[in-house]
Amino acid sequence: MASPGGSGTYSSGSSSLQNSGSEGDRDIMEQRKRKRMLSNRESARRSRIRKQQHLEGLSAQLDQLKKENAQINTNISITTQMYLKVEAENAILRAQMGELSNRLNSLNEMISFINSTNSNCLMMFDEAQETTTQLFNDCGFMDYAWNGIPIMASADNEMLIMY
Repeated sequence: MASPGGSGTYSSGSSSLQNSGSEGDRDIMEQRKRKRMLSNRESARRSRIRKQQHLEGLSAQLDQLKKENAQINTNISITTQMYLKVEAENAILRAQMGELSNRLNSLNEMISFINSTNSNCLMMFDEAQETTTQLFNDCGFMDYAWNGIPIMASADNEMLIMY
């Protein structure tokens, strides 16, 4: 039975060793815990600073994009006004082109009519001139041709002038 008593003494000695070891471990754990808390606080502080810098960067980017958007909207407005002006000018030019095309077609029709009438008149004039020349020649009034000589009538003295 001495053993159990001896073992009880050993256990109580061991227990006191464990208690002193536990206190040392607790101190080490407390120091580690404080060190970790400080490290976490510092990490959180750096994270807040990075977050604040990121937020400031986004805010600056937002301001820049707003300025660009306003500039683009101004350019769109100016371009739209220019487009509407050019479109109106094109509409006027198209109307003028249509009007001028119609006038050109009318003039071409007149020229065609005049040319067809003139060719008919010239053919009739040529036939009449040949007949007249033949009559004069047949009647013996004139032996030379009148074909190349222009004759004009004057209203002032009612005379025929030969050129």
